[in-house]
Amino acid sequence: MTLQTEFRNAMAQLGSAVSVITTDGPAGKFGFTASAVCSVTDQPPTLLVCMNRNSFAHAHFKQNGALCVNVLSSDHQALSGVFANASLRSEERFCHDRWQVLTSGAPVLSSSVASFDCLISDCHEVGSHSVFYCRVQAIRISEQPRGLVYFNRGYHAVGHEA
Repeated sequence: MTLQTEFRNAMAQLGSAVSVITTDGPAGKFGFTASAVCSVTDQPPTLLVCMNRNSFAHAHFKQNGALCVNVLSSDHQALSGVFANASLRSEERFCHDRWQVLTSGAPVLSSSVASFDCLISDCHEVGSHSVFYCRVQAIRISEQPRGLVYFNRGYHAVGHEA
């Protein structure tokens, strides 16, 4: 077994929230499903978002310079699949659910558990991915009681019943 395979198998045991990352601006409206999101600091509020440089939307996120991290609820498993499907055109993805905007202009999922509206303040290239450092401009939190996590190569609901 290669180190890369071992790494992927071990990372499958690290549960993480599932998010749809969106952008809009001069390069157009795009989105993708991600689990590689984490906080960096709260002074100033900053998130880290990792994106494969081979992604169809990569250049558009860099050009727009803004993104929104939409944390999915347990009701959003199908939406996660929509935004993970590389064969769908961008405008088709946003026909699902309801969307609004906050400060940056990036699409905000109206029914998300939480949304972090951000400007990309820095970017580093590491291996196959870009690591975006995202300065939070606005936050929207819902009353959604159950989140969606990806663990052991499957989706799981977490939280409490409403």
